[in-house]
Amino acid sequence: MRIVRTDAELQTPHLDSELRKAGHDLTLLPDGISESEFCRAVAEADLLLMCYQPISATVIAAAKNLKGIVKYGVGIDAIDIPAAMVRGIPVVNIPEYAEETVAEGAFSMMLALAKRLPALQTQMQTKGWAWPEERWLARDLAESTVGIVGLGRIGRSMARMAGAGFRANVVAYSPHTDQSIFDAAGVTRCKTLEDLLAQSDFVSIHSVLNDETRHLIDASAFKKMKQSAFLINVSRGAIVDEQALIRALDRGEIAGAGLDVFSAEPLALNDHPLSPLFGRENVVLSPHLTFYTAEAMHRLEAETLEHCFAILEGRLVEVTSHDPRLRAQTTGVRFRD
Repeated sequence: MRIVRTDAELQTPHLDSELRKAGHDLTLLPDGISESEFCRAVAEADLLLMCYQPISATVIAAAKNLKGIVKYGVGIDAIDIPAAMVRGIPVVNIPEYAEETVAEGAFSMMLALAKRLPALQTQMQTKGWAWPEERWLARDLAESTVGIVGLGRIGRSMARMAGAGFRANVVAYSPHTDQSIFDAAGVTRCKTLEDLLAQSDFVSIHSVLNDETRHLIDASAFKKMKQSAFLINVSRGAIVDEQALIRALDRGEIAGAGLDVFSAEPLALNDHPLSPLFGRENVVLSPHLTFYTAEAMHRLEAETLEHCFAILEGRLVEVTSHDPRLRAQTTGVRFRD
């Protein structure tokens, strides 16, 4: 079979070698390939693996032999799933491989900001020492309020780390989540986003991106936050109005931010809409790599292989995600409860 994997910069050596060992013809495509080049590359493909590269209806139409699309990751916003469904092409993702991993990444950002680590690191590298002056005064997580936007799997892991681990008061805004999940997680429910923003010392975003959540954290949201509060986003960049975030940081409306995701990736030091985020001691930037640990990548590659072989062998591929866009499929899939 002919397989195309996009985003070759994300190295998956075990996945690639196992597919080739099984006798399949694997083509790797670099990040940022044009749609026309992409269409030519997938013209004879039986299977398409993607991580970041958009899979448009045009690309799907060009792949005449396509039997399945595997997102080796979580988010499926870049895939035109309705176009795939029209062709009866199953789409599947890997939603559970990095739940704890990404929560740990978010938590590490929160700790770094609370303890003033970026600023102290700069001071130590340039001056060699820092005396206990007010500008280095850090924050305790214990008895602070951590507000979680989106109480899904990653959000619940974050809640456990903050609450049971560090004795923070944990509240969450997650309007479509059943109360029983809040109760099991020991998290206080906020009926409105405004309520969460007003009381939180740290706001950590763990929502999916859709029409309801796009720019959920906007200019008005920053004005409702405490000036001493920090924003953490490891979910999707477009959930935050990033230009409003830059203005809020410039005006001191919030204390700082930790970001692993951005609307336009990759970032660049210059000539990028988010270039003004660089060089700030109250901002922690990560290149969309909170998922990237040895353990998480092992899980990712193993489950991706399972999906690939199911599709290539003509078996139903298992959808473990509860995303309604994937659950709407009727061809080539089976669902795990």
